[in-house]
Amino acid sequence: VHLVESGGGTVQVGGSLRLSCAASGTIFKFTAMAWYRQAPGRQRELVALLTPASDTNYADSVKGRFTISRDNAKNAVYLQMNSVKPEDTAVYYCQSGNSWGQGTQVTVSS
Repeated sequence: VHLVESGGGTVQVGGSLRLSCAASGTIFKFTAMAWYRQAPGRQRELVALLTPASDTNYADSVKGRFTISRDNAKNAVYLQMNSVKPEDTAVYYCQSGNSWGQGTQVTVSS
């Protein structure tokens, strides 16, 4: 499975950003997809998970602010980030099974 993230950048506190992940090499609609993030000096952590049945799971720190979604026709998964905080600054990774994307940097400025 090949995963490519896009959409990272710098956003002000309270703003919004949408990350995208394009997947290839898998039967996408049967695949669970997830977003992780890793801040400097910290372990990589799960941000959001979306199953093929559209069940979701979010880290407590992003509940109510972030939304994971998928477009099976485009083989893509998204992370809509709203009301961002400085602590959301990290490299965000798309993940499926044993495959990871290269990561995209999100920086929240105050």
